Amino acid sequence: MSHRFETRVYYEDTDLAGIVYYANYLKFIERARTEWVRGLGVDQARLKSEQGLVFAVRRIEADYLTPARFDDLLVIETRPEEIGGARITLSQEVRRGETSCFKALVQLVALSDTGRPLRLPPDLRAALAAR
Repeated sequence: MSHRFETRVYYEDTDLAGIVYYANYLKFIERARTEWVRGLGVDQARLKSEQGLVFAVRRIEADYLTPARFDDLLVIETRPEEIGGARITLSQEVRRGETSCFKALVQLVALSDTGRPLRLPPDLRAALAAR
């Protein structure tokens, strides 16, 4: 199952040409991932404080397809692709209406406070797998 998150393009998101600055797509998909996890009932602050677990982006493949512009309404779709022991792979797409502006394949890892990989706790794994 996929998750949808809407955001509007603000002036601060654009460059001198009036199009979304390329790095801001990464911000958009980060926000969408945060809302996806929140929607699953996962409290990331509690994960950190109680289990010392945080998520970090390990790898990202990004395709910039067509520019989004000031005041566009964008929908970011997040879809789990693979859930491993300590790794989660997601596909994310930013669309303006039916037009795909940006696509990414994002690999997240679960890390400890010291930066070492951690296995996903069974309850978290179950929540993520419920997709």
